[in-house]
Amino acid sequence: MTTTEKTIALIGNPNTGKTSLFNNLTGAKQKVGNWPGVTIEKKEGPLINHPHVTIIDLPGIYSMGSQSEDELVARNYLLLEKPHAVINVLDATNLQRNLYLTVQLLEMGVPVIVALNMMDEIEKNAIKINVTKLSYLLKVPIVPTIARTKMGLGDLVRVATAEQAPPEHGFSLDYGPEIEAEIRTLEEAILTMGLTPSSYPLRFLALKLLEEGENFLKTMQMKAELCEKIFHNLLAFRKQSMNRLKKIYGENLAAMFIEKRYQYINTVLQQVVDSPDLAGTYTLSDKIDRIVLNKYIGLPLFFLAILVVFKITFTLSSPLVSLLEDIFAFLGNQLSGLITHDLLASFVVEGIIGGLGSIIIFLPVIICLFLAISLLENSGYMARGAFLMDRYMRYLGLEGKAIIPLVMGFGCNVPAILAARTLRNPRDRLITILILPLMSCGARLPVYALFVGAFFKAYQAVVMFSLYLLGILLAVIMAKIFARFFFPGETSPLLIELPPYRLPTLKDTFIQIERKSVAFFRKVGTVIFSVVMIAWALAYFPWGVEYASPDSFMGKLGSLLAPLFAPLGFGTREAASALLFGVVAKEVVVSTLGVLYGTGQESLSAVLALHWTPLSAYSFMVMTLIYIPCAGTIGAIKAETGSWKWTIFAVLYTFALAWFVAFLVYQGGLLLGLGQ
Repeated sequence: MTTTEKTIALIGNPNTGKTSLFNNLTGAKQKVGNWPGVTIEKKEGPLINHPHVTIIDLPGIYSMGSQSEDELVARNYLLLEKPHAVINVLDATNLQRNLYLTVQLLEMGVPVIVALNMMDEIEKNAIKINVTKLSYLLKVPIVPTIARTKMGLGDLVRVATAEQAPPEHGFSLDYGPEIEAEIRTLEEAILTMGLTPSSYPLRFLALKLLEEGENFLKTMQMKAELCEKIFHNLLAFRKQSMNRLKKIYGENLAAMFIEKRYQYINTVLQQVVDSPDLAGTYTLSDKIDRIVLNKYIGLPLFFLAILVVFKITFTLSSPLVSLLEDIFAFLGNQLSGLITHDLLASFVVEGIIGGLGSIIIFLPVIICLFLAISLLENSGYMARGAFLMDRYMRYLGLEGKAIIPLVMGFGCNVPAILAARTLRNPRDRLITILILPLMSCGARLPVYALFVGAFFKAYQAVVMFSLYLLGILLAVIMAKIFARFFFPGETSPLLIELPPYRLPTLKDTFIQIERKSVAFFRKVGTVIFSVVMIAWALAYFPWGVEYASPDSFMGKLGSLLAPLFAPLGFGTREAASALLFGVVAKEVVVSTLGVLYGTGQESLSAVLALHWTPLSAYSFMVMTLIYIPCAGTIGAIKAETGSWKWTIFAVLYTFALAWFVAFLVYQGGLLLGLGQ
């Protein structure tokens, strides 16, 4: 690594202030993507005032094992990419837990610099830490910081960007005579095989071989430092060592490694921490938690908070959405008058303007929703919500944090799918993504409002509630089916930090909003626009026919599909075409019906009453609720799963489920005499 090209990695437990530190070090010039081969988010950016230094924000993890994609991503990056320096961010108020990861980093032999964060919390709790002695015992530089206020960042940058990375510390933890003997045996075996890996200290290799065996050797193979023969030879030596150790420690050898590390950590803490007796006292966070985590009122309060989130989202975004709609309508009217060529006018007005409009009007909703969710997350409350929901989500075969994207799905399925990346287990993440399209998003409301107003004026609230409840029940059923038959396995235990409540900083909040909004447009904007162009072409061609008429390709396709929906009560060209257009965006269903019936939305309710019955109308709403996700959601599923297989599966299973449920509704209604 040259002096002009340096990479610094940030690593630490969740909720240690690592994100705030990353934002302060890089500012707004961040790139966000996924790590190769996995859906774990990758964030990087240039260090402010040091354009040739790149900061890599590694996933927040509790240990350097191989139990999750987060841990594998972090460990493989440190071992294989060998950054110039590794800044380990610690929560100074919880050193015992945080130092476990530090000890593992020291054993890896990477150039560690400790950022001892949240020093203001230490002062509030009257805790004293001898930073100098802690640095001496760990043999690494330690810089006290307060990431929120940027205290200590200058010293941290100076140490991390030094011309020479911190020297190797030669850290070695004594695991006891029996384990140490086996470590030496494995070291000798490795050397005997002529293996001199450049990426790992010899002792660390032997230690990880004992702890993890095949999982760690696969990491070595990624570096092409391990041939197949040596791979199996090392596993054979490990098996012999494990058999000898199991005679002494039984099957709990993994627990022995953990215990030894914590024994060392406690010994260190006894020498450097002077903490008052806090027994019987409560911090502000403790006092708040006695209310929000109460077993009787905790869950209702959480749902009330989510309700407030949606209220804020739609209250703030509604005027902006209306403004954007008016702007695009004005542009369309102006351009339609200026462009005299029919094809070009239709392409620009109904294709480009309409297509871009269907994308951009999402922006206020996305920004407002991310703003509210970011404030809840940064305050520390969202972690409490996941904790409260864990028991109920576990019944579905999912972890508690899955409730967050599922609730977001009532606003818009697209950001909800993006939010599913916060789930640690790939299995839980995939199941959540697959059931999210069943959450009734705001885009379906125009369809409900149209048909409920036309056919169920006396029972509007009941009918509307029944549709939302149906979506929830179907999500529960499908989650159980997927967890039982498609993705069998244990649900990830909820390992979540309950951080102290903090006032969110505006900088962190707006950086998150900007990053997520840009990601939204990058991942789904092109998909929506492309589908709109296809739909426009189908409605316009062949030459000479009226736009979206029975003679257009869309009209003919609607007539072809109509018999498929006849058993559901709406086997007409208009209904089939509306559902097909609705794949672009669910709101388009209403406008398509208006065009195909040759009337505006003002009198559409009256026209529908002539062609539909209340039963067929309810069946159509059920179909709209469940069937194929919109183009934006399809794009988000593809982007987050990285798989066309699961994207196509989501499209096919939702359509099949929608047809089946709508069939039961309509045919069951006929049997009960509700067809008139």
